[in-house]
Amino acid sequence: MSEHTKTRTHTWVINLDRSPDRLASISAQLGALGLAWTRQRAVDARAFTPEQQALLDVPAYHRKHGKQPVPGELGCYLSHIEVMRAFLVSDKDFALILEDDVQLGAELPAVIEALEQHSKRWDLVKLSAVHSGTPQCYLQLTPKTQLAVMLSRCTGSSAYLLNRRGAERFLAGLLPMQLPYDHVFDQGWVFDLKVRLAVPPPCGHDQEVATTIAMPAKRKFHWTRRLPAFAYRAGNELRRFFYGLRETARERRRGAA
Repeated sequence: MSEHTKTRTHTWVINLDRSPDRLASISAQLGALGLAWTRQRAVDARAFTPEQQALLDVPAYHRKHGKQPVPGELGCYLSHIEVMRAFLVSDKDFALILEDDVQLGAELPAVIEALEQHSKRWDLVKLSAVHSGTPQCYLQLTPKTQLAVMLSRCTGSSAYLLNRRGAERFLAGLLPMQLPYDHVFDQGWVFDLKVRLAVPPPCGHDQEVATTIAMPAKRKFHWTRRLPAFAYRAGNELRRFFYGLRETARERRRGAA
């Protein structure tokens, strides 16, 4: 753990025991930004207990995702849950949760400070993004960054800020696993949370770093077996869109008041 001035936010880094190179990289980045942090030992898919394996709902995963689940996905899912548990027994108001392959931008500390100041406007803020999310901006956080509601899919879970209410609601509803973590944790309409995106995201993904989740060459079902997944995704995106419209209208009314 780094030694820095105590703040309302603490950083947890998810890292496998067998990935010391990744830990060294993220450690250097956090040190340069002056962020206090703690390593969270990742749940390793190579050493699941029977109890951990039972936390995957395989039929639901098949139905909603149209693929065979990969053990590393469950390890990732459970690792994020372990971070939330560690966060809730701490004295911090907010958790910055990072996967160890994330790339941290220089703007990150300023964005976190601004989000602390506007803590009533969000429960979870994504600080990295694989897809755009069709952001609807409503609050200027820094001269370079705005806070936004998303109208479309925005996967990725390598960096996000979470408050205690968000962690409590996730722990009450995330298990058993039915989808990859980054497909479910931003469903604000499911968890009754204010899920937001920092635009542009202050963190990114290093495309040169190989994933530690071993993906088989063929895991998708034939398209005829994926029809339930197509239906689920269509309904999910409709719910995301209408949730986003509602939240955008609410935030803009608040801003105009």
